[in-house]
Amino acid sequence: MTIAAGIDVGTGAVKAALFKVENGEETWLSRSVVRMRQRDPIELARVVFDNVLEDAGLAQAQVDYVASTGEGESIPFHTGHFYSMTTHARGAIFLDRESRAALDVGALHGRAISIDQRGKVLSYKMTSQCASGSGQFLENIARYLGIAQEEIGALSRQADKPEVVSSICAVLAETDVINMVSRGITAPNILKGIHLSMAARLSKLLKSIGALDGVVMMTGGLALDKGLVAALEEDIANIKDMKTVVRSHPDSIYAGAIGAALWGAFRFEKLAAAGDVPKAA
Repeated sequence: MTIAAGIDVGTGAVKAALFKVENGEETWLSRSVVRMRQRDPIELARVVFDNVLEDAGLAQAQVDYVASTGEGESIPFHTGHFYSMTTHARGAIFLDRESRAALDVGALHGRAISIDQRGKVLSYKMTSQCASGSGQFLENIARYLGIAQEEIGALSRQADKPEVVSSICAVLAETDVINMVSRGITAPNILKGIHLSMAARLSKLLKSIGALDGVVMMTGGLALDKGLVAALEEDIANIKDMKTVVRSHPDSIYAGAIGAALWGAFRFEKLAAAGDVPKAA
């Protein structure tokens, strides 16, 4: 039996997942997420790790492997680090075994990852950091409109005449939105327009990695934005020869932490079998 933790340090939040792996069976023991809000991410990594330990009723000494991912390579108590592409890929497979691609949409970028049935990365493509198709951009617009983040998806789906944002640069796109407000464009139509603009970029990413059919699991902070999911489904439906099925999961935000924990358990078992048991830093 192996107990492994995964800690995913993102730009907007720090997530942790704790797993038990025994005879090939993966059991999720606990999870925790804390929003960044200008706090030290390394300190928050300790907070979420302590949270999952307390929730599972375990001591740190009982955890065989602590795997970090994202920006978590500096976590002082981690055993090993995994690139976020590999952890989101593995997390997508855990959330839905039919997944053959992961679409990670976070605070600063969108990333499409082609994967096989084991969660191995086959290819990937990502947006540029300055693009307006990011969670941070959407959060800024919601703040400007006086809308809570959790309201964005529902309002977007109420749109009747969406106003599409065409600017790739986030700064120019925000100017577009300010102009829309001055012209009396409603918040639902602005948000749906932003979602459609983001969806167009994300579907292009999926096409670029060859994800023209099969299941795509959305991961990351925007995976539960129902407005974005609906816009992506709408955009894909209008693309010839693209039959991709987009799915999300209530635990999609934990995909990176899940993958880190499971890859950590796998690495621990391989090293233990070779007589080289790793120790946390």
